[in-house]
Amino acid sequence: MTGTPSPLRVSVDAGVAHVVIDNPPVNLFDLGLYGAMVRLSDSLVTDDSVRAVVLSSAVEGFFIAHFDVTLILALPRDMGTPAALNDFDRMCENFRTMGKPTIAAIDGRVGGGGSELTLACDMRFASPRAVFNQPEVALGILPGGGGTVRLPRLIGRNRAMEVVLGGQDIDADTAESWGWVNRVVADPVAYSLALARRIASFPPNAVREAKESVLRSDTGVEEALREESGGFNRLLADPRAHAAMTRFMERGGQTPEGESRLGELAGELGD
Repeated sequence: MTGTPSPLRVSVDAGVAHVVIDNPPVNLFDLGLYGAMVRLSDSLVTDDSVRAVVLSSAVEGFFIAHFDVTLILALPRDMGTPAALNDFDRMCENFRTMGKPTIAAIDGRVGGGGSELTLACDMRFASPRAVFNQPEVALGILPGGGGTVRLPRLIGRNRAMEVVLGGQDIDADTAESWGWVNRVVADPVAYSLALARRIASFPPNAVREAKESVLRSDTGVEEALREESGGFNRLLADPRAHAAMTRFMERGGQTPEGESRLGELAGELGD
């Protein structure tokens, strides 16, 4: 009997775990990919044979489109502010805080929850064709997986406002100039793997301590994530959010054609 193919392919070489996301046609963050990524993040934290992690995509034109809107529509509407991190936030925090570098190699579009996963990584390298988007406000919600917490820390308050409130596509060169990505390179996968191998060759205790020291500049992250989740949960109770998400699906959301023009599509969802 043939089981359901895994949306993740993981290989480990010279201490570097290369995680390839393969969930066509747009690498949607659906239940299969979400569950696999949560489990993988937990295992990477404790796997001492892995000394660096690189995330990339096997799907042409997409890193991760975003979280599955049909799943968001099905969420309960009265969850309030959580007392602890939800699984998505815990997954992202795993990538941010694990004692080894995490790198996102972005070649194509990344948006919503997919973008939030990359924001949790230590470094991001993008190809010239990479495009970034946080479309949630146009759908009547807000980035609920760390977008409003991590993005201002990277690119500043005013630029984060433009991204989060505007819902527009941000090209790779702009993302680089803003500090959203480390560099724009011709082949982000090859570049990221080479850097990961270099870091993995260094004494792991030094790498871990250095990363922990840098992370001390991040203050109040967990509390901010819980408050962000509370705002996300409150917006789910607004009928206008459900109407906007329904319009998004009706107009091509989560199809390759609709996702390839996500910024334009987001702009068509207003009242």
